[in-house]
Amino acid sequence: MKRDLESSEISSSEWLSLNQFLYEIKQVNSPCVSVYYPYGKGDQTILLLQENKRNETFEKITLKIQKRILDLKNDASSVGKFVRTLCIFGWIKNGKIIIKEVGTSKKLPYIYMVSKKPYIKPFNDVLKTNYNVLLVTLDQKTARIQKFHGSQILQEAKFKIDLQGRHRKGGQSQGRFLRARQTKIHVFFKKVANKIKTMDSNSELLLLGGSGPAKTEFYGELDSELMKKCRFVENLSFSTPSKEIYEKIIHHLYQHRRKHVIELLEKYEKLFKDGLTAKRNNVIYKALEMGAVDTLIVSANYHTNSQFKKIIKMLEIAKNTSSKIEFAVSPNIIKKLDVDNSVLAILRYKIK
Repeated sequence: MKRDLESSEISSSEWLSLNQFLYEIKQVNSPCVSVYYPYGKGDQTILLLQENKRNETFEKITLKIQKRILDLKNDASSVGKFVRTLCIFGWIKNGKIIIKEVGTSKKLPYIYMVSKKPYIKPFNDVLKTNYNVLLVTLDQKTARIQKFHGSQILQEAKFKIDLQGRHRKGGQSQGRFLRARQTKIHVFFKKVANKIKTMDSNSELLLLGGSGPAKTEFYGELDSELMKKCRFVENLSFSTPSKEIYEKIIHHLYQHRRKHVIELLEKYEKLFKDGLTAKRNNVIYKALEMGAVDTLIVSANYHTNSQFKKIIKMLEIAKNTSSKIEFAVSPNIIKKLDVDNSVLAILRYKIK
């Protein structure tokens, strides 16, 4: 069962569809009720909503969500085929309750949360949506830089130079020709690197590909910060179809996310010696209420834990006290988190 949550990569078509939905949801700037539940668990989810009473405004939204859950129970195909998780968002606009939902073929954590905006972090952590990525395709005389947010291209730049491929007989010597050619390439690469730097701002990854040796030659032109973000992409050219480009982006985002969670756990182990961590849920709950939690590391499989309902409340407190929430999907990490009741916390300061 726990393997269901592991990162078999999402298809590019579903990733595109989810990114489009989430782009629209991100425009919502109103307090929102966010509900995620596994397909077939609608009745249990309604009971969960009924057990956790809210103020009058949110109760109205929650009642509407409960009705939508019952509708989807009878017509789940309306949100897509092979749905494993249903996600419903409700908010009020101009005095009217708005309900939007989406289904995904992947398992996402169980969520019931009221927050200032729709809560979409599980999509980002588990399905790698909404990341900023720079994709650079180049050879020695042509370059294309594309800045993606999810599946959307926010910015694009193209460069091209006239570069003679071979030394012609007569005129300058072969050596002089090669030096001049290499200088021209170097100036071109420098120009491309400078443009990447201006477009970078907040990207998670810089993906670099292209035919021939150009990408490895170009790598040396990047500054140290961009080098840290850079990953080489195989079999990428100017004619690579969009579907394959998305697949490559998704693959590298999955790898990046795994590395990030591993580093986060290493940070936890290091801070443990300094008393800046917590692993018992009652201690974490207290720390959350104090505003002492910097980062909450949560198993995406936490709904199988006996403290499931308490963890749901912990997530909402974390979200509303600006604590970072990180969902883990790797079976090895989930296994480690299971030992500690599915949650670990990195603290902002020591607590008694």
